[in-house]
Amino acid sequence: MATATATSKQTAAEIGRVRAQVSQMQTFHWVGTDKRGAKMKGEYSSKNATLVKAELRRQGINPLSVKVKGKPLFGAAGSTIKARDIAVFSRQIAVMMAAGVPMVQAFDIVAGGQTNVRMKNMLIDIKTNIEGGSTLAEALGKYPVQFDELFCNLVKAGESAGVLDTVLDTVATYKENIEAIKGKIKKAMFYPAMVFAVAILVSAILLIFVVPQFEDVFKNFGAQLPAFTQMIVNLSRFLTGHWFLMLLWVVGTIAAVIFAYKRSPRFAHLCARAVLKLPVIGQILHQSAIARFSRTLGVTFAAGVPLVEALDSVSGATGSPIYNDAVKRIREDVSVGHQLQLAMRQVNLFPNMVVQMVAIGEESGALDKMLFKIAEFYEQEVNNAVDALSSLLEPFIMVIIGFLVGSMVVGMYLPIFKLAAVVG
Repeated sequence: MATATATSKQTAAEIGRVRAQVSQMQTFHWVGTDKRGAKMKGEYSSKNATLVKAELRRQGINPLSVKVKGKPLFGAAGSTIKARDIAVFSRQIAVMMAAGVPMVQAFDIVAGGQTNVRMKNMLIDIKTNIEGGSTLAEALGKYPVQFDELFCNLVKAGESAGVLDTVLDTVATYKENIEAIKGKIKKAMFYPAMVFAVAILVSAILLIFVVPQFEDVFKNFGAQLPAFTQMIVNLSRFLTGHWFLMLLWVVGTIAAVIFAYKRSPRFAHLCARAVLKLPVIGQILHQSAIARFSRTLGVTFAAGVPLVEALDSVSGATGSPIYNDAVKRIREDVSVGHQLQLAMRQVNLFPNMVVQMVAIGEESGALDKMLFKIAEFYEQEVNNAVDALSSLLEPFIMVIIGFLVGSMVVGMYLPIFKLAAVVG
């Protein structure tokens, strides 16, 4: 017992020393010449310049200057690590491990090619943990924001089965597909938001800057303005006098909605249900949720994760609170012995085609392959729907802006037409 305790303390001390060494490392920019006299330059991480020079000489390079690489004035901490960065990292690690590159060396190579300081530091820390005896899943689990429970579970399953390179390739493909479909959804939501924003901006510019010029002209008429024109003038006066309060109200409302959406599950469900009922956009969100559910469940099940545990990971990957709750209900039904296809039918969210394909997959023992086919079908449907939405919204934008501008132009010229009729 005492020997085991002493061994664990020694291991902990070794890990501490390794981490201390990494924290002391600096990046040096060097310039030197090779044996032919050709000038060379590069970067090298070490504790001091003397060690860098010694390493360069060992490689046959005569060092001319070795200086600590200066930190950038702005963004020294590095930009945020995005989901797309994790997808690229997954593919790089998968390719190198499939080619037989040792894991620690693969992390060294990937970290060395990073321009994002935060990403580089994270990869170095993960590599250090692996060198200290942690499994890859344990090392990744220390960064739950970048590597969620699903990612870690898949890696853990791959390590247990001895097929880590295959699982990493599957994870990389999964991440790429999920990011692609997220991009499509953002594109689909971007166009309506732009239509609304442009319409509001054009209207505000006309009401604040253009209408007051016409109002000065109307004062010289000495006649009562038409009701429509008076309404536009009154709105212009209100915006001109209270634009700051209106801006504050808009910003406050948006902030309150975002806060309520994040803090109140009930409000989030109401918003999600309302969005899902929107024409075109709602259908795209339905299809994307089904695609993400199918691909995520297919990947986890194919990696050897039991179905109930796989559904645990899937519940947070659909991108919709409505579908998240539905997956939790499906998991409860499956855990008490119901078939997956029966549990999916009970939540009344999945199309009959999806349920039937899952039923065939369960009967034939090829559930993961059937789920992949469902995911591919609905991902293509999302692509087609987004392209169709883009084509549909182009004329719609013109109609909306034309209606707003045209209404104000007519409203401003009505008094002039009336005066011309009186004179005539």
